[in-house]
Amino acid sequence: MAEILPLKAWRYHPDYQEIIEELTSPLFDVVSNRQREALYQNPLNSIHLSVPKGEFPAQEAFETLEKWKQEKILVQDPLPGIYIYYQYFRLPGSEKEFCRKGFIAHIKAYDWDENQIYRHENTLVNAVNDRIELLEKTKMQASPTHGLYHDEAFELEKYMDAAIEQPLYDLEDYQGIREVLAVIHDAKIIHKFMKLIQSQSIILADGHHRYEGAIAYRKKMTDANPSHHGGEGYNYHMMYLTNAAAKDLRILPTHRLFCDIQISREELLEKIEPYFFIRPLNDPDEIGELILHKSWAFGLVFKDAAFKIRLKPERLEEFEGNFPDVIKRLDLSVLHHFFIEKILGIPPEVQRLSEHIIYERNLSRCLSKVSEGTASFAIITKEVSMEAVLQVCKSGYTMPQKSTYFYPKAISGLIFGSIAEEDFEFPYDLFHEFL
Repeated sequence: MAEILPLKAWRYHPDYQEIIEELTSPLFDVVSNRQREALYQNPLNSIHLSVPKGEFPAQEAFETLEKWKQEKILVQDPLPGIYIYYQYFRLPGSEKEFCRKGFIAHIKAYDWDENQIYRHENTLVNAVNDRIELLEKTKMQASPTHGLYHDEAFELEKYMDAAIEQPLYDLEDYQGIREVLAVIHDAKIIHKFMKLIQSQSIILADGHHRYEGAIAYRKKMTDANPSHHGGEGYNYHMMYLTNAAAKDLRILPTHRLFCDIQISREELLEKIEPYFFIRPLNDPDEIGELILHKSWAFGLVFKDAAFKIRLKPERLEEFEGNFPDVIKRLDLSVLHHFFIEKILGIPPEVQRLSEHIIYERNLSRCLSKVSEGTASFAIITKEVSMEAVLQVCKSGYTMPQKSTYFYPKAISGLIFGSIAEEDFEFPYDLFHEFL
């Protein structure tokens, strides 16, 4: 099934051990403009590789990477390993500490139709193109994507728990998350990781754009290589793998902001009424609790008013398209079909590229943008369950873009995964012989 390999990671030189916190950065699709500009001020921050700036950003990243290698700002670990990655965190309003346990390895960049890695949501085309260009130029990943395997027996945890006792890094990131990284070099233990994942299909939790970039690059290189054998570096992709059976896996909602929509509040409510029940709210902060246990319920927030809206159950029968019930009954499918397509008149093929729709995870920031007039109005959503994600993947269909926000995000800069051919000059077949 899914093939993984240990990787010879590139990392910041040990001289930077004490300031590693200052060198990490958020993922490219969650870093705000303000964060980005602040991080750019540090000439050694990993953002220069993950979200390069300039007229030709991919070229800028390539030149930066070469400079950092030459000056030994980045150095490569001499042996391939499985990198253990734990994230300790609390959710807003809760004192309970969670720990998401996982490991980072190289995985084959399987195409979707190979049925080894499954996606659960659509992607945004421009973001994919940016990732392809960056990967093609640098052949380096500054952060892993996030995949899910399933292991009810928790076979790997004892090896991960033992390794994490001797961390390479232990720091607090920009989210206030405690990030701990360790490595396993023991070949016999690495074989256990490879064997377990070999029996699995993987669900892609986060990093759809970067993973699609890896698929596109693998295809391009395969077509251009008449001697292709499948073991070349371009076949692989760095992924953070966590156990879907674990209780410390959290998915947060992503809200929808609508900008420059030329429609009055009264007109919009009039168009909504045939489809949704409408209930005025006194306080937008109440929305989360009021929609939490209700199917197809959302918050609708204007600058000076807020409403709870819920699809009228009989309308669900009008969901057009040849989709299974698991897709039609999803909250976000209902939102995109009935509200965005039917009421606002934005068809699905336009939604993915629309400048009128902004995706925002932070509820307070969402409400602020409406209050200050940056957005015309907002739709507040609730989280998607892990069970729903698994059902969607099994169905072969996908959710609308930005349906899930697996929390916390992995960060950039802890390790760098190279797919350059010279970095695969290691007898990896030795690992396969034990399988």
